Amino acid sequence: MNREQTQTIGFIGGGQMAEALIKGIQSAGLASPEQIMVVEPDSPRCDYLRKNYAVRIAPDSTALAAGSRILILAVKPQIMDKVLAQYRGSVTGNHLVISIAAGITIDALSAGLGDEVRIIRVMPNTPALVLAGASALAPNTRVTAEDLVAAKAIFSAIGTCVEVSEPLLDAVTGLSGSGPGYVFAFIEAMVDGGVLAGLPRPIAEQLVLQTVLGTAKLALESGEHPAVLRGRVTSPGGTTITGLRVLEESGFRGAVMAAVQAATERSRELGR
Repeated sequence: MNREQTQTIGFIGGGQMAEALIKGIQSAGLASPEQIMVVEPDSPRCDYLRKNYAVRIAPDSTALAAGSRILILAVKPQIMDKVLAQYRGSVTGNHLVISIAAGITIDALSAGLGDEVRIIRVMPNTPALVLAGASALAPNTRVTAEDLVAAKAIFSAIGTCVEVSEPLLDAVTGLSGSGPGYVFAFIEAMVDGGVLAGLPRPIAEQLVLQTVLGTAKLALESGEHPAVLRGRVTSPGGTTITGLRVLEESGFRGAVMAAVQAATERSRELGR
């Protein structure tokens, strides 16, 4: 996606996830600062974004829609109906609308903006704040191949991005959307385990964080199945297999799978 294809990207909302996307877009060279516009009701937040990213602040919804061809809905789901009502008269079939609001379906977005609008729904996660996110997107039937290329470029700039059908976004929410919470809980438990074993907490935290980061990096870069990598660090009668036995006896893997399934079901409930 080059700048000519992108034209201006308009952000409806300027919160943390919008900031992550702005940072990623600029870092990847997908758009220059003057090609990014933001509508945000909080004046100090507008000043912050203007100062740190040199983006343009649009005065209102009409100006943002008129000056943008890609609109990114980065607002809380609770106020989505109000926001869609503001933009209904300004957004047309010439716009690509990308929503990162959890639980708001494509049908709901189409009902609010109009059936002719090209819409992509995306589920990112919070590591996007450090450009290491995992995002999944689902388009409506009006979205073009060029639209998908543009959207994937934007979300690949903050991590990795895959395309799924919309019904699978609930599973994405349960897995990668909620996943950072599971990993943080695991990190916290690992640190406490180190403290229980006698390590000072700051040292335990440093070791655990690097272990989690390094393990994920090894799995990504090696391309090998996690079971293969696990086998390589599991010596007969050694410390790792002893620890793994305790995890198995405690139902660790089953608990993780149940957590993903429960979060997926909750996502479905919230979307109804």
